Amino acid sequence: MAASLFLSQSPIAISTPRSSPSISLLSSPQTLKFRSSHSNFLFNLSIAVSHAPSRLATIIPRATASPSSTAFHGLCYVVGDNIDTDQIIPAEYLTLVPSNPSEYEKLGSYALIGLPSSYSTRYVESEEMKTKYSIIIAGDNFGCGSSREHAPVALGASGAVAVVAESYARIFFRNSVATGEIYPLESETRICEECKTGDVVTIELAESRLINHTTGKEYKLKPIGDAGPVIEAGGIFAYARKTGMISS
Repeated sequence: MAASLFLSQSPIAISTPRSSPSISLLSSPQTLKFRSSHSNFLFNLSIAVSHAPSRLATIIPRATASPSSTAFHGLCYVVGDNIDTDQIIPAEYLTLVPSNPSEYEKLGSYALIGLPSSYSTRYVESEEMKTKYSIIIAGDNFGCGSSREHAPVALGASGAVAVVAESYARIFFRNSVATGEIYPLESETRICEECKTGDVVTIELAESRLINHTTGKEYKLKPIGDAGPVIEAGGIFAYARKTGMISS
């Protein structure tokens, strides 16, 4: 038995194989429609389970804050525009299997290692497995490039809980929701030019705002919308089980 996940934004669609030891058969694909408050993202979510030959499961553990959390507090790491997935996690590390806990942790240790040398501060220090920067602040088009699902997974494995960017590549945004690894939040202004790496910040999801305690400034964020509960549940399959779309 194999499970297939479909996230679509017409006319573009992606399909990511997933599986679970406790998925029961469904007679037809189950479809959930939800709207993100981000004007660029309107999703149809379908989970189909069939009698197709079984494939190796890739069950990705989640590294975000607890589901009851409504605020995230910590140091921020600031990057600019067009940070692509090869900078987030270079292709040479895609052989690491996230379903293996030790390899999942190792994947996180390489997060953002592909940034150019102009970034003098490393996101994850050499010889460390986790970052001290739990919140990433970025410019325009964060997560552009290839469709590798490892990108948000690596950030989640590193200890990041959220990215606040001016805008996202749509595939990165969808992969973030699908895996439940990080909250991809959008800023209403260009925060990346007003914050510095190491600033102490708080994200309040309910109020859709970011507070920079180092500078004393506050910034309005775009609400995460209906994508929030999917991420909070731990990803699409966890959300589907939680809501009864598939058997738990």
